[in-house]
Amino acid sequence: MNDQKVFFGNNIKFMRERTKMSQEDLAGELKIKRSKLSAIENGQTKLPSAEDIINFSAYFKISIDSLFKVDLSKLGELKMRELEAGNDVYINGSQIRVLAISVDKNNKENMEYVPVKAKAGYRAGFNDPEYIAALPKFNLPSLPEGKTFRMFPTTGDSMLPFPDGCEIVCQYLEDWGSLKPQTLSIVILKGEQDFVFKQVTLQPDGLLMESYNSLYESYVVPVSEVLEIWQYYSYHTSEIPESKDIQNIAALLKEMQSDIRIIKTNL
Repeated sequence: MNDQKVFFGNNIKFMRERTKMSQEDLAGELKIKRSKLSAIENGQTKLPSAEDIINFSAYFKISIDSLFKVDLSKLGELKMRELEAGNDVYINGSQIRVLAISVDKNNKENMEYVPVKAKAGYRAGFNDPEYIAALPKFNLPSLPEGKTFRMFPTTGDSMLPFPDGCEIVCQYLEDWGSLKPQTLSIVILKGEQDFVFKQVTLQPDGLLMESYNSLYESYVVPVSEVLEIWQYYSYHTSEIPESKDIQNIAALLKEMQSDIRIIKTNL
């Protein structure tokens, strides 16, 4: 077997400097001696204790595999942000995104539905197989094989003509780098933030979120705030489309926007 290069010490130094911490600061946070930290960073300690390894991994929120096997200094900024956000596991430099799914009795993957009342719980349990298995689930026969789909509810009018309360069927996006500009997507955000249905564009500083409804301003979400991205596939609604009403609404919105521009010009 070829010798496996170990990047642990270099990675600890890289992460410490990335977070703008001194050796004394980091040693204090992890309750170890500065001399011990210095020895680890310089490779003088070939086999750190299991407790130290776990503590470094937990503190920087990076997997033990990544700390040992991947030269973090060679990763781009986007990948580093995703890695720090817990969205990826890097093994030998390749990207693997872990997704919890459920299957039926024939071992066929289900499509889960995330109702409005389950939004908060989903953010906490999105990678928990038991939580995902407890969600409502069903199958649509027209969906492509070998892909993972999930259905999410929408709220509000920021994406008209998609009506408020429609259900969006999305395909799981594993490689965020493959995201094309203005891709319709459901984006799952961390903490108390809501799910968002937007046109999504990957930028160096994060994900640009744009609405169809121009009355809503676009904004950028840092990659570190994103848990999952689900690319639009189809939508379902109980509303009967009324083209005349939609055209009237669109005309009214354009008139309002024109009035607002005039007002701003006269200010």
